[in-house]
Amino acid sequence: MNANNTENLSEISQPVLKRTLDIICGKWRLYIIFQLSKQDYRYGELRRMIPEVSEKVLIQELKTLVSLGVLQKRSYNEVPPRVEYGLTPKAREILPVLKEIATIGKTFLDV
Repeated sequence: MNANNTENLSEISQPVLKRTLDIICGKWRLYIIFQLSKQDYRYGELRRMIPEVSEKVLIQELKTLVSLGVLQKRSYNEVPPRVEYGLTPKAREILPVLKEIATIGKTFLDV
């Protein structure tokens, strides 16, 4: 890391860093964001895409990401009820960072 990047890091306020970590920390959060980067999905579709996560944990993570402003939950007045989750416009700013994280992961897979 060059000195310029270190200086930029020291300018980050603690509340900003905490909010960022609230969003990206959690075993499944970035994976959920990655899945929703393609299109909006219903709960059942997300559950099938991420079979390793328990139903309870997925529900909790979706609720948390909605409350943090990362996801939007749209309910449709239909029978049976239909709910879809999608990224908010602000959450789309996470996608370039997610791509960089994937690049780092690939580097470590090549070791």
